[in-house]
Amino acid sequence: MRFYPVLVVIVLTLTGASDALAQDAADGYYDPAAMQAAREQLRREHGGATNFFLQADRFEYQTNDESGALLWEGQGWVGGDYNRFWMKTEGEYSGATDSLEEAEIQALYSRPISPYFDFQAGMRQDLQPGARRTFGVVGIQGLAPYWFEIDTALFISHQGDVSARFEAEYELRFTQRLILQPRAELNFAFQDVPDLAIGSGLSTAEVGARLRYEFKREFAPYAGVSWGRAVGGTADFLRLDRRDPGGLSFVAGLRLWF
Repeated sequence: MRFYPVLVVIVLTLTGASDALAQDAADGYYDPAAMQAAREQLRREHGGATNFFLQADRFEYQTNDESGALLWEGQGWVGGDYNRFWMKTEGEYSGATDSLEEAEIQALYSRPISPYFDFQAGMRQDLQPGARRTFGVVGIQGLAPYWFEIDTALFISHQGDVSARFEAEYELRFTQRLILQPRAELNFAFQDVPDLAIGSGLSTAEVGARLRYEFKREFAPYAGVSWGRAVGGTADFLRLDRRDPGGLSFVAGLRLWF
């Protein structure tokens, strides 16, 4: 008999009855405590449940002028339809220096501001040796018109440095399993940060494309190309340090999610 209170709630909801009417009408025929339990069950099954998602969007090797580098980028969340806790991480291990080139982790609170976009706010911690900084983060992530995946963020460090990041991806499906994913990332700085070799304005740009084959949705090897370059003052800092400001790399890796 427990099925009938749930059925009553569903029918009254689908027919446009208000919450108050649904409660009054159902409570008139069934035990109010049973109806309350049915409403809680319906709420959990239609947006109130706690779920989680974890994705390694890029776990790859880049040639980088034969020196080679390992790069990762992943994200995940836990929560419901409205309130979520997000974790994001990315970094690069350089074969040229045999050390961690850059790494960061973000902890964010996320809430939808439209059917397709979420507002996110929280903290970012840089982990590479010699450049450990903490940032406040505000950003927007979601799905733009024509199915472009957008991730933007503004960062303010504990030393007052302000920077921003814009990422965009698109999936071009040749088949249900073979997918080409163009990707672009732009990084901006609002002032020079000499100790991190960052110049003001557009500091770095990266564009690339990865062709992946999804043996399963959760497991997809890929290969592609990536072109990255430091520009402006950032490129000048790198040249003074006798480092190449950028170039073309071939990439191969895995995309995983759970």
